[in-house]
Amino acid sequence: MNPLIQQLKKYGTMSSEVEHDLYSKITRIVKQKNDFFLKKGQINSSLFVIEKGLVRGFFLRNDKEINSWFGKEDELIGSILPFYAKKTSFENIQFLEDTVLYSITTENLAEIYMRYPEFNAVGRKIAEFLCEFLEERIISLQTENAEDRYRSLITKNPDIFRRINLGHIASYLGVTQETLSRIRSRF
Repeated sequence: MNPLIQQLKKYGTMSSEVEHDLYSKITRIVKQKNDFFLKKGQINSSLFVIEKGLVRGFFLRNDKEINSWFGKEDELIGSILPFYAKKTSFENIQFLEDTVLYSITTENLAEIYMRYPEFNAVGRKIAEFLCEFLEERIISLQTENAEDRYRSLITKNPDIFRRINLGHIASYLGVTQETLSRIRSRF
């Protein structure tokens, strides 16, 4: 089954007509390590799921890359501002591994919502999930120290250190690589 349809089904039921229509609008994309899905200033309003591979979201501050999130297999991914508000992206989305993904544009998804109003419940559930994810990240950044954020990261993503370099992880946690090494030595 198409990985994107499989993920969408986690947010609600869909008729065979909706599934068939979605299938015709989803694109399979193959990207190489270090390729970009989105760069700051672009509008790429797509929702996607990775079948195999890994991405990171990051932005630049004072010419320094700041990692804001990582995405891996079987997760719905997209840049919020372009997807929901049709605004240019503040972030970059870059592939950390050779990646196979399945993508649908906002326009195609909106067409499905118009044609099948019952499918809007799935879209609402996705938006709720994204709000929850973002609020948890904000709370983490504002209330937890680096060690707590590290503990949370390895609890939720135990294989992350095999797949993502320490520089990217340190940036995500908001610490230097040296501080990350000290934190890791305590665990």
